[in-house]
Amino acid sequence: MTLLTYNPPQHPFLDIVYRDDDVVVINKPSGLLSVPGKDPAHRDSSWARLAWVFPDIRVVHRLDMATSGLLVFALHKTAQAHLQRQFEQRRIYKRYLAEVWGALPAMAGAIDLAMRCDWPNRPRQMVDLSLGKPALTFYRVLAQRQQQQQLISRVELEPFTGRSHQLRVHMQALGTPILGDKFYAHEQAYAAAERLFLHAQQLGFFQPSSQQWLSFTAPADF
Repeated sequence: MTLLTYNPPQHPFLDIVYRDDDVVVINKPSGLLSVPGKDPAHRDSSWARLAWVFPDIRVVHRLDMATSGLLVFALHKTAQAHLQRQFEQRRIYKRYLAEVWGALPAMAGAIDLAMRCDWPNRPRQMVDLSLGKPALTFYRVLAQRQQQQQLISRVELEPFTGRSHQLRVHMQALGTPILGDKFYAHEQAYAAAERLFLHAQQLGFFQPSSQQWLSFTAPADF
């Protein structure tokens, strides 16, 4: 991915929500990479900031740079493997909050549209019912409001699968792109917000050592 300008937020520099001997959970701001980019200028990231404090920090999953919210890292190899298995077995609970342009087809529903990379335009992804991998998202409309004579919907999104850009592509496919989405929103929806209005607000998983279920919530700032 090429970043023309990368000016990640510095305040808060690191928002740690939870930490034990196995894991660290942070609330990542919009505009900060989850992991370093290939260009040295793009080293600043959630992982790099944590590595100052926890030199053995290990990546488990990622959020898009423009997406804010809860992100878990492992503090050692065994915890990393345990969490990665939970992701593979879909035992991790993830819930997102978004604001989208227009009205969804129902107040709650499921979006079952296979996806693949849009190779000529990567990192963009696209719906492809023939060659794509299965992608399933559940949604629920929480509220609706008028913004400059346009209907805006506030939506909870729960991805069953974890495809790259899945929530963003699925919202676009319904004709309700996420506000502020430079990849998938039309001009009006992109201009309607100062950032991507997508936030990972809830994250739940089994603690690697104790097997206790841990659940975290971080309110969105939009």
